[in-house]
Formats: sequence, structure tokens, C-alpha cells
Amino acid sequence: MAEVAFVDVEKRYGAVRVISGLNLQIADGEFAVLVGPSGCGKTTSLQMVAGLEPISSGRLFIGGRDVTDVPPKSRDIAMVFQSYALFPHMNVFDNIAFGLKIRKVPKAEMQAEVDGVAKRLKIDSFLDRLPRALSGGQRQRVALARALVRQPGVFLMDEPLSNLDAQLRVEARSFLAKMHHELGITTLYVTHDQAEAMTMGTQIVVMNEGVIQQAAPPLEVYNNPANRFVAGFIGSPATNFFQLRYHEACLVDPALNIKLPVPASRRPALARYADAEIVLGARPEHIRVVPRGQTRPAGAVDFTIDVVQNLGHEVLLDIVAGPHRAVTRVGPVDFPKEGEQRAFDFDMTLVHFFDPQTGANIVAGTG
Repeated sequence: MAEVAFVDVEKRYGAVRVISGLNLQIADGEFAVLVGPSGCGKTTSLQMVAGLEPISSGRLFIGGRDVTDVPPKSRDIAMVFQSYALFPHMNVFDNIAFGLKIRKVPKAEMQAEVDGVAKRLKIDSFLDRLPRALSGGQRQRVALARALVRQPGVFLMDEPLSNLDAQLRVEARSFLAKMHHELGITTLYVTHDQAEAMTMGTQIVVMNEGVIQQAAPPLEVYNNPANRFVAGFIGSPATNFFQLRYHEACLVDPALNIKLPVPASRRPALARYADAEIVLGARPEHIRVVPRGQTRPAGAVDFTIDVVQNLGHEVLLDIVAGPHRAVTRVGPVDFPKEGEQRAFDFDMTLVHFFDPQTGANIVAGTG
């Protein structure tokens, strides 16, 4: 078993605390993605697992064994870095076999191990090439092969796809997800790209300023964000936020004639906010343009189309109503024009309500 557990882990540099009371359980065989903005502590957390950064306080367990003070070579981990870190003077075979040579693995066994992993990763046809003769995607697979050939208990990846172009990143995401499904190696993956987190992880760990904001399966994080930060970080385009007042079972802005009825099932959690401010969080798909000729729904809001972004398969609209700005999606047919005013309907069964002071999600969407 190769589960990973952080128990009250802190990391300090002098008086500066960069990781605060980290408690996290990553099950054996899980693909956990640590995601968050630059400086949130995700790479530092990964390096503590690898033993490259000492823990200031708390304990770290791998496979039930306390490895807090265990050197990296004895932790049964393998790591793939952002830069691939291949030896430029060694061919692909020697790069992959480097760790096996250090451990003095017999030549016949080493040959079999390298051939096996190279075939799995489809790099067996260029084992004699130097890294400079490889594409970025091929170098990435060589770095993966070097880590996999060790058959580690835990696989650590620090933004391994960041040097690839957009198309290759999509292909590499699919490849890594399939590889994890086949091998079942416990994996910790660090990225700032929320699309990678959503498509690859079995668990997403959203971090900010050294603190875990939410740790849950991808759809749970997307559909039921723990707080405003998670809602704003996960999803593209980002969640739209509106500061409104809760009055008589509606969210209102009298100055703009906005009156959004709150479904009965969601009102009890909002009772303590009567006549107080609430932050409404609506993803682009939660705001729909009212089709021309259709009866205007109760609660529809008039917005002016500020910018039209035609992406081919969909159209994104930047819309404005007084101080309120939002982005919404419409289909590629019969979409509004810039400068046009249209009515938009909010799906109040799926939007989120956040406390304006704490940012906490007051009540999750009911679907």
C-alpha cells in the first residue's frame, strides 16, 4: 500500500509560514492533483513528499510508514520535473536506465525493464537517440519512463506538461490518465492549470496561501465549491460574482430592477441573511440568454452585450448591467451582437450563494 498522509504539516522559512497545518489523505492508487495559483504551496508540498524540502513541523506518512526524516532515496518515490532533466550526453536508453545502473541492477534485467517501459510509452523505436533529437512530447515520455522503470510506490509530477504546446498538452493529459488507469500507481500531480486538474485527477486539492481550500473529486469541486475562491479558480471561464441583497425570498438590486427569486428549497439556509448582502456565484452556463420571441421569464435581467467572443463551437458573451459584469455561453447560431441589450435568465437551482465576509458557500446547488 502506498497511501500518502500529511498530518499537521507546516513549512516555514524563518518567520515566514508557507504551509499551514496541512492535513491530507491520499489513498493508495489515487491520482491527486494539487492545484492553485503561483505561490500557493503546491510545489512545496510535493517537494516535502519527495524529501527535497524538510518539514518544519508535523508528520508525513507513505504507505503507513513515517518518512518525515527519511532521506529521499529511501522513500520509494519517483519524480518527473517540469524541465524533464534529461542528461543531454546520454541516449534515451541510458537516460531511462540511469537509476537502475546506480542500483547495480544486472544488465539482462535492466535491458528487460527498459525495453518494457519504453514499449509501453511508445519510445522503443528511438532508444539510441540523444534528447536533442526528440520532440517535447517525446522528451516528456522519456522522463516518465525513467521514473516508471523504478516501479515506485508513489509517482510525483511537478507541472510536467507546462513546456508542451496546447495540442500536445491535450494528448499528454489523455496519455497520463490512461497510464494511471493501467498501472494504478499513487500519483501526486502539481499544476496551476485547472483544466488538467479536472480532466486527470480522481481527487482535486485546491490550495491558496498554503492552506487547503477543498479536497474532493473533480465534479464535487466544480458543482459544490467550498468557498468563493474555489468557485472562482476552478472553471473556465471563471464563475461570475454579483453582490446583491437578500430580501423577501429574492436577491435584489433595486437600482437596476434586478429581482432573482430564490427556490423554496434553498431559502432556509439563507434565512439569517434577511435584508443583508449575499454574493451570488453563477457559472457561465447558469446564465442563459432569453431567445427572441420567447415570453420573458420571471426574474430575467437586462444586460448589454459588451464583447462577443466567437470560438466556433460556442460563443462567449461579456455582458454588463450597471456595476455587474459577467461572462455567459450561447450557441453559435443566432447569438446577440455587441451593443445589443438582451434579457438573461439565471438558473437559480444551480447558482451558489457565498458569505460576503468569509467567502464560505452558504448552500450547495441542488441540481
